[in-house]
Amino acid sequence: MAKERPIILATRGSALALAQTHAILDQCRAAFPRLEFEIKIIKTTGDKLQTASLARPKENLPKGLFTKELEVALVKGQADLAVHSLKDLPVDLPSGLVLGAVSKRADARDVLIYRDAEWLAAEASKPQVEEWSPGHSQRRGFKAGMTLADLPQGITLATSSARRQAQVRARRPDFKLVELRGNVVTRLEKLANRAELDAIILAAAGMERLHFHVDAHGRLLGDAVPDGLLAVKLGLDEMVPCPGQAAIGIEVRAGDERAAAICQRLNHYNTWQAVTAERAFLKAMGGGCHSAVAAYAEVQGDHLHMRAVAEVGGKMQRVEARGSLREPEALGQLLAAELSGK
Repeated sequence: MAKERPIILATRGSALALAQTHAILDQCRAAFPRLEFEIKIIKTTGDKLQTASLARPKENLPKGLFTKELEVALVKGQADLAVHSLKDLPVDLPSGLVLGAVSKRADARDVLIYRDAEWLAAEASKPQVEEWSPGHSQRRGFKAGMTLADLPQGITLATSSARRQAQVRARRPDFKLVELRGNVVTRLEKLANRAELDAIILAAAGMERLHFHVDAHGRLLGDAVPDGLLAVKLGLDEMVPCPGQAAIGIEVRAGDERAAAICQRLNHYNTWQAVTAERAFLKAMGGGCHSAVAAYAEVQGDHLHMRAVAEVGGKMQRVEARGSLREPEALGQLLAAELSGK
């Protein structure tokens, strides 16, 4: 009798994508010790378009920028489970594919990162190897614990997220906003070394999955983290996350009974209900993962509490509401209707 082939998990090849996929792989092997699982790395359009703007959706970026090639592998039977950052997965999936499960959500907050003023001062007191030259600019640093409201006037903040840019612009119109692409470590290195950048914003969940952490003094630590960086987590009222942020989504073929059985064991119910509300809101607003729309739902007893923001008429509008835990889509649609009516 022929041996049944391994179950293939498709993923992007970035360090973060692989960290997420290995976490799902560990869960699969723990739940189904008699089954074989393998990882298949696939390069997506988003991996190839490193210079494309993610903050200007009017440039008509391809749908499924970070997911399409993984979905093709599913459709062709070259993979059985596609592992995504759920925030990257469009709300409308290709025919024949479904969202099978979501992992327990990690920390959904965003993190503000900037250079440490005290560290820079200490470095400046050391003998300099490089001589000053015309056009040389000095890197600026700030104190630990500073949030968006505390940073000085006119700093340059880098983020490629339309959602983050819109919320920062609403709170700090004096900031200069620029785009920044690359993996997490690349972005941190650019911040550490480029004087024209003062701060960046990254997702807490992604950093934690790469084993980065913030110590009691606000210092950002971890393998490959440049020296002299500080970080502070932004409150949910200060920066509402992207729908699905910090959750891992597992996409499968509709009707695949083996994949469905695996997903049933992997799925985290409370996270599923919360992100269902968020994705219903996103769909009702007509947005995608690169639009200036944000939503976050959390379980409170047998209810969901949800907050959302979106640009309406050129202004950032905020709404929040509570709804039944058993009717997440209705809650998402309700908030979308409220925002659309403003």
